[in-house]
Amino acid sequence: MADSPPRPIPPYVDIRRSKRRKRTVSAYRDGERVVVLMPDRLSAAEEARWVETMLQRLERQRSRSRVSDEKLLARAHELACRHLPEVPEPASVRWVSNQNRRWGSCTPADRSIRLSDRLQSMPAWVVDYVLVHELAHLVEPAHNAAFWDLVHRFPKAERAEGYLEGVSAAAGLNLDDF
Repeated sequence: MADSPPRPIPPYVDIRRSKRRKRTVSAYRDGERVVVLMPDRLSAAEEARWVETMLQRLERQRSRSRVSDEKLLARAHELACRHLPEVPEPASVRWVSNQNRRWGSCTPADRSIRLSDRLQSMPAWVVDYVLVHELAHLVEPAHNAAFWDLVHRFPKAERAEGYLEGVSAAAGLNLDDF
């Protein structure tokens, strides 16, 4: 039974070939576009198959993260009600894969919170701590005494801080504050 021919490459896909790239193919979303990085030596048929494969992988990731992001937002709301009732409701809370120097970030102006997807394999109380940390930024943007008073309302704050410091040290990471 022969393989069916690959579908044509959609117009929203940018293919970037590289002579330096030898074996790996990767893809990422850039706004409404999908960028696929691949070795220069691939044939047109291989290119089309890889594009199709990478689009399927990105769609699986997106569908998984949508569910996870919804649960993350619900968890943030629950933690805010329990520990930080004066904090405004975050507009969005989501996992991101582009935070290599932080565990999380918050933009108080639009009330958005982003957590590094590296936290997904950590205990729930560590993720909860990072959520509380970022929620506290919604009322106190700086890492000042008032901010830390809010964060330390979370019962396992010191334990989670130690855990994250240990993970960072073991991995040889030089991470900034969350």
